[in-house]
Amino acid sequence: MNMNKEMVTTGSGADDPGELHGQNSGILYGIGVGPGNPKLMTLEAIETIRSCDVILLPAVSKDECYAYRIVRQVCPEIEDMPLLCLPFPMIRDKQELALAHNKAYETVKAYLDRGQSVGMLTIGDPAIYSTYLYMHYRAVEADFQAVMISGVPSFCASACRLGISLGEKNEEIHIIPASYSIEEALKYSGTCIYMKSGRHLKELLAGLREQQEKGRRLRAYGVANCGMENEQVYQGLDELERAEGYLVTVIVKMEYCLPRRFRAGVKKEWKKI
Repeated sequence: MNMNKEMVTTGSGADDPGELHGQNSGILYGIGVGPGNPKLMTLEAIETIRSCDVILLPAVSKDECYAYRIVRQVCPEIEDMPLLCLPFPMIRDKQELALAHNKAYETVKAYLDRGQSVGMLTIGDPAIYSTYLYMHYRAVEADFQAVMISGVPSFCASACRLGISLGEKNEEIHIIPASYSIEEALKYSGTCIYMKSGRHLKELLAGLREQQEKGRRLRAYGVANCGMENEQVYQGLDELERAEGYLVTVIVKMEYCLPRRFRAGVKKEWKKI
């Protein structure tokens, strides 16, 4: 497994042993930077980034890191901070994945052992299907402090962008990762949120159309690159056929949990889907 790293050090002298804070006193931060719009970053996230000795980017380089590009717009001083770039492979083999994560953690641990604070950037929120969690659990197990800084999840921002609710009254909400079986997910009722579904979008749309053919009524929405300059909004399965990219959030609402304006006397509305 090739775990290349890029270290950019300017100004702070974070690698100077004289500035270390002591053995086992390092802190790991998982910093949620939101879905894409830099205005959605929290003050706590910005303050935490500024306080860190090293910023960890889960990418081969800063130019390929979504989170870095978001932060740079509201916290330009990140360009002068020490950056550690570590790519995290997207593979399904559990053994290879564990080896890759262990190797990445050993690199991070070297900074924590020297008493430095490491802030790992992650899009959305670090508690929701985040790469950061692989580092978090290892740091906690090694008795380091590990702190999660919340960010706005992409599906919440997408729902607001679309002007729809994710849940009302007793409606169910299901958050489904891209790696989950679409066939199983289609059995759920209520609101289904398909995270980062770009790579499996054709399969998902085919499954949703099959559900319609079986008489199941649904309404589908999508947002690609929510909050970014190249954001695209889609309403209905036909429009979703044009969606492209990795960061596509699909929200599907079943008949009984549709917004009120879609419920009574909406046969025409259903035909448009």
